Amino acid sequence: MDVLQLGVDLLKRYFGDKVDAGALGGALAGLLGDGGKIDLGALVGRLSAQGGGLQSMLGSWLGDGPNMSIDPSTVLSLFGGDKVSTFADRIGVGRDEAAGGLADVLPQIVDRFSKGGSLLEAGGGLSGMMDMARKLF
Repeated sequence: MDVLQLGVDLLKRYFGDKVDAGALGGALAGLLGDGGKIDLGALVGRLSAQGGGLQSMLGSWLGDGPNMSIDPSTVLSLFGGDKVSTFADRIGVGRDEAAGGLADVLPQIVDRFSKGGSLLEAGGGLSGMMDMARKLF
């Protein structure tokens, strides 16, 4: 299963029948991706560039232990309220509800695709991912 499909499936499970399931893929790719795909490297870079507690939270998602949660307000500041609003409008929910759904599924997406270290190894470990992110900003 690819990253986008996992995200769509998790959001369908989170929102149930409240959302336009057909719009989830495009809306999620528009928020987290580029060219119809979700770019996990860019997402990890964005999170690690925020510093503070987000780096330890990100480390928990990339590692094999329990995932720390992300607050919906952090999702809003991370992506910007306007972009989350656009995502929300496309799937048919309110902005805050969309931020809550994203807060629920983002840790799961990153965790799932970092199992066994594949995402970390590709980026040179956690410190390599952090270094890569610092170069982006």
